[in-house]
Amino acid sequence: MPDNIDNLLTEGRRFAPSPEFVDQAVAGTELAEQAAADRLAFWAEQARRHVTWATEPTETLDWSNPPFAKWFADGRLNVAYNCLDRHVEAGNGDRVALHFEGEPGDTRTVTYAELTADVKRAANALLDLGVGPGDRVVIYLPQICEAVTAMLAVARIGAVHSVVFGGFSAESLRSRIDDARATLVITADGGWRKGQVSPLKPAVDAALAVDGESTVRHVLVVRRGENEIDWTEGRDIWWHDAVAAAAAEHVAEPFEAEHPLFILYTSGTTGKPKGILHTSGGYLTQVAYTHRNVFDLHPETDVFWCTADVGWITGHSYVVYGPLANGATQVLYEGTPDSPEPGRWWSLIEKYGVTLFYTAPTAIRGFMKAGREIPQAHDLTSLRLLGSVGEPINPEAWMWYREVIGGDVAPIVDTWWQTETGAIMISPLPGVTETKPGSAQTPLPGISVDVVDDHGDPVSNGEGGLLVVPEPWPSMLRGIWGDPDRYVETYWSRFGDRYFAGDGARRDADGDIWLLGRVDDVMNVSGHRLSTAEIESALVSHPIVAESAVVGASDETTGQAVVAFVILRNKKKKSLSPEEAVAQLRTHVAQQIGAIARPRTVFLVDELPKTRSGKIMRRLLRDVAEGREVGDTTTLADTSVMTVISEGMR
Repeated sequence: MPDNIDNLLTEGRRFAPSPEFVDQAVAGTELAEQAAADRLAFWAEQARRHVTWATEPTETLDWSNPPFAKWFADGRLNVAYNCLDRHVEAGNGDRVALHFEGEPGDTRTVTYAELTADVKRAANALLDLGVGPGDRVVIYLPQICEAVTAMLAVARIGAVHSVVFGGFSAESLRSRIDDARATLVITADGGWRKGQVSPLKPAVDAALAVDGESTVRHVLVVRRGENEIDWTEGRDIWWHDAVAAAAAEHVAEPFEAEHPLFILYTSGTTGKPKGILHTSGGYLTQVAYTHRNVFDLHPETDVFWCTADVGWITGHSYVVYGPLANGATQVLYEGTPDSPEPGRWWSLIEKYGVTLFYTAPTAIRGFMKAGREIPQAHDLTSLRLLGSVGEPINPEAWMWYREVIGGDVAPIVDTWWQTETGAIMISPLPGVTETKPGSAQTPLPGISVDVVDDHGDPVSNGEGGLLVVPEPWPSMLRGIWGDPDRYVETYWSRFGDRYFAGDGARRDADGDIWLLGRVDDVMNVSGHRLSTAEIESALVSHPIVAESAVVGASDETTGQAVVAFVILRNKKKKSLSPEEAVAQLRTHVAQQIGAIARPRTVFLVDELPKTRSGKIMRRLLRDVAEGREVGDTTTLADTSVMTVISEGMR
């Protein structure tokens, strides 16, 4: 089998930034020039520019014990102070930090002065409960203001938060509590989702009722859903009571730059979640730098909205720490994009005058399925920049996003990064880069990435391979919580001196980078290594297709065969028979890529199996394609989807 991932798709469309955008852009070509001249001096300058230090660092990078890095190690700072107090002290206390919108329609506007006051009281409440520096606090909340407050309060006192997404089960919650040895859980009675209250406190009760003594001493409960909950006296405490009883003033103590900030768990191949550890100074430097430059942030005038939940790394970096470190005004929305009606997101953009919008390709494709007339019924002219995150974006989805949502004017920043990287690594700079639909394009100034073959040798332009990061970066993970050997084995053992991201990528003729998805999603068809992402892009480029997922299924003749699961656009379902649609799509892929990529089977489905973060669970589709019993579905947003798909295949 050849070492390189075959590249078969081409993309010729280009979009240069407008002269008007270039004139006001935050980032220009000087960033790349400075980083190329002296990478470490560049990062030292970003640390000075974006962070207020109690003790200025004199060291930039300590790489004496790779792969364990230390950035700005002799510096001291308080992360929460950087996100709050310094803006108030600079005279910006009246600036709006959060425009909160609950799914039922309740609203709250929180200024920087108000958020600072809330966090000070919450920090004192945590101290009153015996939480101190280094202690771990699990946060299991809906997307509400208290989630932001809780994260910053934990950071303010030097404790370590581990946010668990509210869609996870009691079993998943317990495994994270136990691994982190958390002493406090912050939760809510429930949160609003799709028109009803989704209970949260009962999952905490169930997690703590598991056999074996728990390290948790207290549970702080936010009143949100007003649903009935059980109560354990002495352990359970209402958030509003604890915060009201706490002192109003709190002085933010500085901590070392390498002081742990948070643990965020991600799934592991062994079944045991990996606790990704991030520290303070380097992380805050890179999230603030990337948020300001990638999104062309003008904090005095912009309204930023990242749709990610705070339970994921995107919510950590580009809902909480990056935007607030930069003094941005942003929208925080509790619910789903289609509740109570399909145009909810667009009505919020119109209502709050959102200028910078950051969301996932799976959401964009969902809107394509519903039809462009829904966003076109709203005034979206405030938008001046769009962002994409979470997975590779199909070129046709990219074009729809630009034309329908961005008015064919707003530049798109297609970003690649991971929980482990902490912040954006690859992205266009909107005032500099001529963008290409579907391509993340180039590493940001100060970041080094490469695409290599199985032997670790760089591939040539026009070839595909494995994405690696050869140089340490400020927001990189500092390890897996409590398991340094697993950290080395998981991320550094493949090539030794380079971080292996687990993703496939290719360089085009210009040397720009295209992400091809996880290496696990690469198929071997008759000796050709084909990316599922490229075949999905070909399918979505057909006008009848809203969304697709492709997997490789065992085949006696070709080794693996291409199997596609396709959602048709609503208006196209009645115009073709299923047989006609399938025939058109098989032919279309062969025309776009080549006969080798023609799907053996195309299944027409109404939904795809997705987690609540929007990731398609292709392993479940692989089970269906190969006729196996469908595996664990507990992390799906809607567990009934796989039942419907499986029954439809019979």
